[in-house]
Amino acid sequence: MARDSTDEVSRWDRHGRRYVVRALRTGVRRTVRCETCGWRRAAPFLSWARAAEHLAEAHQATVDPTAAA
Repeated sequence: MARDSTDEVSRWDRHGRRYVVRALRTGVRRTVRCETCGWRRAAPFLSWARAAEHLAEAHQATVDPTAAA
């Protein structure tokens, strides 16, 4: 049985604002959706890469909170 799951990619811009893109997986279908602007795309492969690309291009949010200092 297929399960639903949601992953999150978050980045900060240089002004300290946080942006979040969620990747929803339902079976084999994957969709990424921006919590800030409502942007939405199908992303069958590498949904996290598509999310990071959107954050960098649309919101100039490139600071990864999980990166080591």
